[in-house]
Amino acid sequence: MRRLTAGAAVSAAALLALTACSSSSSDSSQSSDSQKPSAGSTAASSSAPKVSGTVTVFAAASLKESFTTLGEDFQKAYPGAKVTFNFGGSDTLAASITGGAPADVFAAASPKTMKTVTDAGDGSGTPATFVRNQLEIATLPGNPAHIASLKDLTKPGLKVALCAKTVPCGAAAQNALTASGLKLTPVSYEQDVKSALTKVELKEVDASVVYRTDVQAAGGKVDGVDFPESAKAINAYPIVALKNAPNATAAQAFIALVRSAEGQKVLGEAGFLKP
Repeated sequence: MRRLTAGAAVSAAALLALTACSSSSSDSSQSSDSQKPSAGSTAASSSAPKVSGTVTVFAAASLKESFTTLGEDFQKAYPGAKVTFNFGGSDTLAASITGGAPADVFAAASPKTMKTVTDAGDGSGTPATFVRNQLEIATLPGNPAHIASLKDLTKPGLKVALCAKTVPCGAAAQNALTASGLKLTPVSYEQDVKSALTKVELKEVDASVVYRTDVQAAGGKVDGVDFPESAKAINAYPIVALKNAPNATAAQAFIALVRSAEGQKVLGEAGFLKP
């Protein structure tokens, strides 16, 4: 009788295991069919760590429009998460990070400013270039000063704003000027590219050297003038999770979104070049 009872128990256990396996397979199939990827969901899966809480992203000012869109996509993909941004000059942001400012992700507008953070040991892993950006001259609508080249910015009486030399857009502008053998004394040096663009929008200057993406984002508020020397001063944008990130899981998920196909689509539509 004891042998029969034991055999029955084994058979029951096997039947339960088979039933559970079948149920799990059915549930998995239904889940796969019903849960289609939504915006930002390429980084999310049932097997991935749960993403929740606030993720703080320090990002170059030129990323404001595209990253704001990606932040909204991220929050839709992870309803329990929230993205907060600190946009500004990459050099200022790097200094804040090395000074102990709490942040999860740093997206810089140049490898040099990223190096400030990694050299200080504040990066986690190796920074990855996710886009590149090219300079353009922003002029008043209609280009009343008839600016057609970088050399035209040196005309007497023309008011020009540049980014500060320590800011990536300012360093790139200086590289373009040097490559052309030109010297330009602006009426002001601005601490980030958005401030340089605003000078034109407010008609405080006739022109400014900014990124192509900023001209596009400004819409009809400014006109853009391409110049060939900009090809010699293209900036690569690296991104990295930070060593002491308060929300390391969300940091990795946000970086995954930025580097995903859908993230690259948003950045490409904003005018950024491929990595």
